[in-house]
Amino acid sequence: MTDFAQIENSIIEVKKRDGRVLNFQKDKISNAIYKALVACGRPDHSLADKLAEGVMMRLFKQGFSTSSPPSVEDVQDMVESILIDEGLGEIAKSYILYRHERRKIREEKMKILNAKLLDDVSKKFDINCLRVLASRYLFRNNKGEIIESPGEMFERVAVLVGIADVLKDNSVFEVNGGKTQNLEEAKKYLDKLDDFNYKFKIGKYHLNKWHFRGLISHYIDLAKRGQMKVSIKEFLTMLAAKQFEHYAERISEYYEMMVSQDFLPNSPTMMNAGGRLGQLSACFVLAMPDDMEQIMKSSSDAALIFKSGGGVGINYSDLREEGDMVASTSGVASGPVSFMNIINTVTEVVKQGGKRRGANMGIIEAWHPDIEKFITAKTKPGVLENFNVSVGVWEDLWSSLVNSNDGKYMLRSPRDKSPVREVNANQLLDLIALSAWKSAEPGLIFFDQINKYNVFAKARGGPLRATNPCGEQSLYPYESCNLGSINLSNFVKRKADGQYEFDWQRYEEVIRKTTRFLDDVIDVNNYPIPEINEASKDSRRIGLGVMGVADLLFKLRIPYNSREGYEFQEKLAEALSYYSMEESVALAKTRGAFSLCGKTEYPEGKIPIAGYYEKPKSTHYYDWDALVEKIQKHGIRNVLTSTVAPTGTLSMIADCSNGMEPMFALVFEKRVTVGRFFYTNKIFESVLKEHGLYNDQILEKIANNYGSVKGIPEIPEWIQNIFVTAMDIHWTDHLMAQAVWQRWIGNAIAKTINMPNDVTADDVKASYLLAHELGLKGITVFRDGSRHEQVLHMTGDNVQKTFQVVPSTFLTDYIAKGVTNPYLKAQIEKALQIKIPDSEVKLQQNQLTQEQMEERLCPTCKNNLVFAEGCNICIECGYSGCTSG
Repeated sequence: MTDFAQIENSIIEVKKRDGRVLNFQKDKISNAIYKALVACGRPDHSLADKLAEGVMMRLFKQGFSTSSPPSVEDVQDMVESILIDEGLGEIAKSYILYRHERRKIREEKMKILNAKLLDDVSKKFDINCLRVLASRYLFRNNKGEIIESPGEMFERVAVLVGIADVLKDNSVFEVNGGKTQNLEEAKKYLDKLDDFNYKFKIGKYHLNKWHFRGLISHYIDLAKRGQMKVSIKEFLTMLAAKQFEHYAERISEYYEMMVSQDFLPNSPTMMNAGGRLGQLSACFVLAMPDDMEQIMKSSSDAALIFKSGGGVGINYSDLREEGDMVASTSGVASGPVSFMNIINTVTEVVKQGGKRRGANMGIIEAWHPDIEKFITAKTKPGVLENFNVSVGVWEDLWSSLVNSNDGKYMLRSPRDKSPVREVNANQLLDLIALSAWKSAEPGLIFFDQINKYNVFAKARGGPLRATNPCGEQSLYPYESCNLGSINLSNFVKRKADGQYEFDWQRYEEVIRKTTRFLDDVIDVNNYPIPEINEASKDSRRIGLGVMGVADLLFKLRIPYNSREGYEFQEKLAEALSYYSMEESVALAKTRGAFSLCGKTEYPEGKIPIAGYYEKPKSTHYYDWDALVEKIQKHGIRNVLTSTVAPTGTLSMIADCSNGMEPMFALVFEKRVTVGRFFYTNKIFESVLKEHGLYNDQILEKIANNYGSVKGIPEIPEWIQNIFVTAMDIHWTDHLMAQAVWQRWIGNAIAKTINMPNDVTADDVKASYLLAHELGLKGITVFRDGSRHEQVLHMTGDNVQKTFQVVPSTFLTDYIAKGVTNPYLKAQIEKALQIKIPDSEVKLQQNQLTQEQMEERLCPTCKNNLVFAEGCNICIECGYSGCTSG
């Protein structure tokens, strides 16, 4: 045995700052020294390892051993000493600065968390992540002081979710039902929760009284279904006798997924799991029938949802139009917008879970007589500020737009669908586009696309007509949805050449685990009202999604808006739905299919995935036909499994890019009272440093270029091509990115279609037409500068864009070959001024003739345009081709 091997065996522990004694890790010393070497421009792993060995030898000589382990400070002091003695003064200075910076960060973290010591999660997470956790997620006492650590937060979530697994153990659970238990005996435990606070354990994990409530409530629910083999007392006796200890591994698995930042559930789950509220869902939809008693009930239900931490979507189209007769009072109706103001006020005064104000989606369908008033309602500041608003579109409007010569469209009474008045479909879409151009609202929800593959319509007696506040989750009244997102930027592994490749096997494993996690959430959820509890368990809808897509593509050196980028993203989306649905079938075998499964179109061999029908089978990466057969044989546990939701705060906690969005900016400037500094994407920063390009001057230049590297001569072209931002990507390519995900996602996609400030309302209209043609379920456009309040501003004094943005060839090829309707083609190409490839000209000569005629006609009413005052004007309807018109 060598001398150094003896030293390693002698010093095997180190004393941490919190008094714990842990295993000694030489690699940590080596890594810290290496960082100091890198900071001085001398990256040398072998030197770092040699110096680390020297540190251990000196510690040994000074008498440190297993019986007398060194402290962290002892080790760090020894590193400084050996660097100076070896004549590495600059390296020593860098290490001292590094050590000082680490101390400052440690002190700042303790201040943020109101903690005297940091747990392992706090040490790992960066300051921004912890700020988010502290501001919204960590429990506080009645003085407003934080009383739990990040690790304790993730543990209380994992324990509650794991309880659902425990109750489905084969020893106590019977999937086929038929068992009878004493429900009243079980319910009595809900009245004495305090008596069972921290009385039970699963392995090392203690159950607090709110975990215990979740356990009892889930037991009662399963017992009602005849699925519990044992009485509640028998079950608790088994729990006390440690017969479920092996489920501690499952809880640890859930915990590690979260603390490793591989996966996070939606915010209410992290806020409320293991706490008094216990409400874990992000999304709810309520009905709004034309009945005052029901309107007031929905308003009351909305308040309870806001209080519990959720957001609400409501379709107001069933409310009669303003001025219509109300027979019961001989009065006149005030219209749906006035009732939206009731919910807006409720939202204003009820904070979600006491932590944030609720969110709403307000929808009116295009046929409603008050549609114009609704479209323009939010163009004025201060109106319906707690609402996102969207216009619901069906096949009839689309047919009037693209297939009708006169564009006539009938508005109808909500009471009996009788005709009220006729409008022009093009004028209606123009009005929506102009409003969105001005204020980024309303959005469009394509109900025809949402219901195209809706397997649930038969079971629920009609189509889907509402979404959650962000539009990505369609729901029936009183349904909820539990969302979660996988951080794709973590799913890479290093190849021999040092480059990254995607880890498809680990992706599959985590999809399966998180599908089970979200299914468990349904069972241990403390729903705010009984109707939601029932509807949620009837469908068991979950929404597994992603975040970190932009960061992942940066690591893999794949441009977001390239053919390779689109094809890779499509494979990610297909895998997400395939494996989550396959796992849902596996869960159905052991836990049972969702209760309404037999009444849906699943037994007929239909699935809610557009790509299965619309993409040639030869291009599928997975065997969907085999999965369809499994569903027909075994059923499926969850009616839908995949949704790409917004991940604003979640992606901050996971330290990655938002959802499937491109990076908004690679660098942006932040000014505070003590000065100014730059936020830089970490992957981009490491590439700049690796190639000797990192300095304040280049960061400022990028920040002043809208956070983009496009057109900056100091930045190599390959970096410009890979590190694209939202502003580098043409709005048509934003639509294409949303489309490649939408083909394989069961629900919908939360995506902003970024547009530069200089687009026109006609461009916005063209985006709607292209979005529908691409099969999107909804669209939200955001023209830069269209709102006074934006999440992120380019704050440099000398902001100047040095680049032009054009559609990708992938996109233009699609339009040239895939868009065949003459009206659609004319409108889209006019907005883009796309030159069709020569190879396509002969195939489309007839269409081009039609398009040229279209350009001479008013796009709204199809009458002739005249050129006056420097602008095309229609003297029939008043259309103006000028923005100011």
